[in-house]
Amino acid sequence: MAWIPPGKNCGLCGAQSCTAFTALVAAGAKSYRDCPFYMERERKTDSSYSGVDLLGLIYDFVIHPFPGEPSTRKDIVPFRPDLVERWEIKAGDLVIGRPAGAGCPITHALRVTGADPVSGIISCHVTSPLEARNEDCLDLKAYHVHAFEGIAEVVNREPTFGLRQRFQPGYCLMGLSHSGVVNMVITTRDGIRVRVEGVTL
Repeated sequence: MAWIPPGKNCGLCGAQSCTAFTALVAAGAKSYRDCPFYMERERKTDSSYSGVDLLGLIYDFVIHPFPGEPSTRKDIVPFRPDLVERWEIKAGDLVIGRPAGAGCPITHALRVTGADPVSGIISCHVTSPLEARNEDCLDLKAYHVHAFEGIAEVVNREPTFGLRQRFQPGYCLMGLSHSGVVNMVITTRDGIRVRVEGVTL
């Protein structure tokens, strides 16, 4: 089976997305080695997650996207939640900002799937930073991560309802685990559906 890029859509290979990169490889215009994550995959055997993050912290599980979705679902709260109402942020908008509450130094590009003008909570997916260069976006500057939701891959311990656990968000470019309270665990045909709130590093 041919290798599949990780879906991070980081643009480091020069393509707009991992899908575009795969098409360029098929056309002979790119090589798998142009992807910075290709060698990482070659070094690993069964699982691409070791259960230990960049800082040596042990995490219990990885949260992957739901089938057909570009990234793990994420709920955020801007440091200025009034901007959701003031800017009339809605599904389909592109916002950028740094998850400063979690201490991440990387500005994220986020595709909005829903926004609540009362609470200021924005539901979204992380997308390619290249999209923020190619279309208008709203700059939130900074936000708190309220929750992650997706399919759990158990690495060290299953997600347990009500327990604060360490987890790795799928496609995290920093390779840092997060801590959060598991407030939903449902077994589905796609795997263990999990939601984690109260997120910190």
